[in-house]
Amino acid sequence: MHPEITYDEIDWHTLWQNARKKKSWTAKGPMDWDKKASSFAKRNSASPFVELVLQYIPFNKETTVLDAGSGPGTLSLPLARQVKAVTAIDYSNGMLALLNDRAKEQDSSNITTVLGSWEDDWKELNISRHDICIASRSLSVDNLQAALAKLNEYADKYVFVVDRISPTPFDHGAFSAVNRPFRSGPDYIYTINTLYSMNIHPSVNILSLERETTFADMTAAMDSYCWMFKDMTAEEKEKLHEYLLANSRPGKNNSLIVSRSQPLRWALIWWKKNE
Repeated sequence: MHPEITYDEIDWHTLWQNARKKKSWTAKGPMDWDKKASSFAKRNSASPFVELVLQYIPFNKETTVLDAGSGPGTLSLPLARQVKAVTAIDYSNGMLALLNDRAKEQDSSNITTVLGSWEDDWKELNISRHDICIASRSLSVDNLQAALAKLNEYADKYVFVVDRISPTPFDHGAFSAVNRPFRSGPDYIYTINTLYSMNIHPSVNILSLERETTFADMTAAMDSYCWMFKDMTAEEKEKLHEYLLANSRPGKNNSLIVSRSQPLRWALIWWKKNE
């Protein structure tokens, strides 16, 4: 006999936490992202990901934007050139320092950076409501529902969330190559169902990138792929190196083009406040 459980009885918060406990990868902390800031910014600044996201956001010269988990300004910087003001929140000092440096380079004086996390009291951080709240690839949190509720609270008009579609951003072929099991952990479908349980009914757009990723060289590719794992052994690194050699080709200016086992795919989840 199957338990007579209905959808309304599903505890998505518990399911989210259970799935996080079983994931193969380890969530990174502020110090990890401090070290990653420079290489992360370089790789993402040239990615078509930015335009794929921005085409859906209804901004104008009077729009105010709150970018939660801004990183080095992947979305904050291009938005700042086209909106009234951007507030960028991140828990990594290194990411925000890089964002501020890049803002000066592009002569953007309308970006305010705030060192803070999802768990902080944003009122104590002097965060105000904005027209649009964005959380792009930054919802690897223990309490997903609380983070989504916070975004909804601080948005006057729209909320936009970019979430992973498994196995993105990981390459499960690399896990097989080093003989480690791959367990994705929760992805966008948990976010959609959590929102539904909160009586929020979002729209969803699928953003697809190419299967191939260009790296400056093999060292950069290895650094990026090692980021997927925790405590790699020398033997595992050798197997990973062999995997990258077998799945790559030379690019321009001595770069390396790596073909992933699957293309990167992200879900753009968004809703309008008065709906």
